[in-house]
Amino acid sequence: MKDGPIDPLICPMSYTVSIVGGKWQWVILWLLQNEKVQRYGQIKKRLPTISDKILSQQLHALESEDLIHREEFPGIPPRVEYTLTEKGMTLVPILEMMAAWGSEHRPKI
Repeated sequence: MKDGPIDPLICPMSYTVSIVGGKWQWVILWLLQNEKVQRYGQIKKRLPTISDKILSQQLHALESEDLIHREEFPGIPPRVEYTLTEKGMTLVPILEMMAAWGSEHRPKI
């Protein structure tokens, strides 16, 4: 790698981090990979320390990158479900490697 600024359009690592850079985004993707379909409230319940504002922002960012699909169902109250898209599923091997690394290297309780 040459010295100089890293261009996210050229550097694959920089591009990936620019698309999925937030700490919560990886966790949300992992949750959807494991649970397949999740409603907003279910995600919030599994991530109690995330604020509603941040969760909404992270879900919107993942949806805008076509990593997750948001589907609204009419009703009172309306229901919204989130699933991984085909593009999101391509991150599953990375998520599995991250989980394996975390299992191996996290502090023992």
